[in-house]
Amino acid sequence: MQDAINELKGKVGAEINLGDWMTMEQELIDTFSEASRDLQWIHVDPERAAKESPFGATVAQGYLTLSMTTYLTGTLDPATNPFPDAKVVINYGLNKVRFPAPVKAGSRIRARTTLVAVEEIKGGVQVIKKVAVEIEGVDKPGCVAETVTRFYF
Repeated sequence: MQDAINELKGKVGAEINLGDWMTMEQELIDTFSEASRDLQWIHVDPERAAKESPFGATVAQGYLTLSMTTYLTGTLDPATNPFPDAKVVINYGLNKVRFPAPVKAGSRIRARTTLVAVEEIKGGVQVIKKVAVEIEGVDKPGCVAETVTRFYF
């Protein structure tokens, strides 16, 4: 375990993952809208959004985009876990979150991840990563977040 921690510490400041593209489909936006009870027309009414929205289309909720970071970074894939011997992995929280650009329905997004810090804690290790959710063809990201994950052994 200590070797894995030291190896990861050596990557602080480096990009550690560039995820695959996925499409932010209207169906996903609608499902999130129902679950979160955020039924604003800018998310769920494509016809009205095309006419009245400054974006010309429906857009994903910022929190939907944020919630996709786990999937987009491969965190759910056991093969990418830096500590396969961990007894439990906990999403401990976020340090910073911003939504610089809207993610329109039909846009393709992916995550670019940089390792910020690796800190040993009682019983495990805490990993802080900066995740930028890129939007294909757009200069600004849809979300930038600093995620905090804890691995307990």
